[in-house]
Amino acid sequence: MTPKKRKRTKRVSGVLGVGLDATDGIKRITTTESMTVVGGSADTHERMQETAIKFNEALEKKGRTLPELSVKQAAELLREAIRRTGS
Repeated sequence: MTPKKRKRTKRVSGVLGVGLDATDGIKRITTTESMTVVGGSADTHERMQETAIKFNEALEKKGRTLPELSVKQAAELLREAIRRTGS
């Protein structure tokens, strides 16, 4: 008899934002509870920071942590945060 296979639920443990347009040699890194933002020009990094803030606000409003959301729910919240920041 084979052991029962438990269905694994995919979860998101963190979000990584990467900016690739920096030309000034400055290393920019911002970390929140659920998101890490690295690189980018000053403008790009600032927009990614705003997205991270909006994303965390949405999580707080839902009263949930990132690992408590499904992948689909996390992606929807991230898309909404990006839309809200105009990125």
